[in-house]
Amino acid sequence: MTRVMHRFLRNRDAHTAIEYSMIAALIAIGIIAAITSIGGSVADMFAKLLPAFAEKA
Repeated sequence: MTRVMHRFLRNRDAHTAIEYSMIAALIAIGIIAAITSIGGSVADMFAKLLPAFAEKA
């Protein structure tokens, strides 16, 4: 097991894969944060629009 871990740490491809996975994780966190902050505004907008649609029906 130690040999496998040592070989993994020496491998440059492994470092690249880890870097790309960290970038993907940061992008995912940013998307989740954006959706969370926008979600409340969208919910409020639809709550205000719902009575207008109910009156027309």
